[in-house]
Amino acid sequence: MNSFILYSYYRSSCAYRVRIGLYLKELAFDYKAVHLVQSGGEQFQKDFKKINPFFQVPCLKHGDNVLSQSLPILLYLEELKPEPTLLPKNSFQKMQVLSFCEMINSGIQPLQNLSVLKYVESQNQSDKTKWARHWIKKGLENCENFLQSHSRSFCFGDSLSLADLFLIPQLYNARRFEVDTKNLTTLEKINIHCLKIPAFQKALPENQPDAPK
Repeated sequence: MNSFILYSYYRSSCAYRVRIGLYLKELAFDYKAVHLVQSGGEQFQKDFKKINPFFQVPCLKHGDNVLSQSLPILLYLEELKPEPTLLPKNSFQKMQVLSFCEMINSGIQPLQNLSVLKYVESQNQSDKTKWARHWIKKGLENCENFLQSHSRSFCFGDSLSLADLFLIPQLYNARRFEVDTKNLTTLEKINIHCLKIPAFQKALPENQPDAPK
């Protein structure tokens, strides 16, 4: 048994980020699937509530310690195993990377979250797919504009960073919601480059043990 246990759902973009980080840093882990839809949502079961009372994935268990939320989990992995580094050494550049992560983490992902979409649907306020598509497209357009002056092979220059770990899962979700990304040329260039890296390939939703076969 590995010292890391990742509680994950194959289609969760937040869990997807953490999977990429674990694979990049070559940290072996056990995968524990938590199906967010099946049986009314396995995240609401008593056993999982003890792990995360907010009923969310990802959660990372390391020994007796449990962390939730993808950004602190990835920062924890960065401290545990600094190489390969996912954050610049320069303080301002580091904050720029984290700022971009938050653009996705706070500005896009919550608006397409399963719990939010269920609420939208229950209130008959809008078609939930149309709702998600609008906010994903708007958020990614902002990301495109921001990165045009920063990106080369990756989000920030030619060095892989946490920003790429946040962007690629969000682009995957954009395609799932049928968002037209053909004009987001900077983001698509980064996506093509990242998906050539084995860690990104291994972390793809369709490559997870709980993905439909």
